[in-house]
Amino acid sequence: MSINVLVVDDSGVMRAMIIKSMKMSGLSLGDIHQAGNGEEGLASLDQNWIDLVVVDINMPVMNGEQMIDSMKLNPETENIPIVVISTEGSKVRLESLKQKGAAFIHKPFTPETIRDTVKDIMNLDDGV
Repeated sequence: MSINVLVVDDSGVMRAMIIKSMKMSGLSLGDIHQAGNGEEGLASLDQNWIDLVVVDINMPVMNGEQMIDSMKLNPETENIPIVVISTEGSKVRLESLKQKGAAFIHKPFTPETIRDTVKDIMNLDDGV
């Protein structure tokens, strides 16, 4: 099974690093979509079949936590697995994200960290 991914980060360089790391991780990837903020991310979710959302927290227009909240309110997106990749370190915020069902990866990250986190949150076996 190939995973269609939406990468949401206001930094184009960071989006490219995440995508490169995901490709290096050995995950079976399908289409990869990108968005520069949560609002663009939600629009992409409306237009594309997405299996996994990778999102930053701190972004202009709509931050990652607001995007996650909006996804959870929509029956079509409420069950899409979410991985947050951020420099955010606040225990309160991390706990809030965990309560919303999101996995968390701290920047900087490795392809292996992304692979293991994605496999865990998507309940994938080693055949992927």
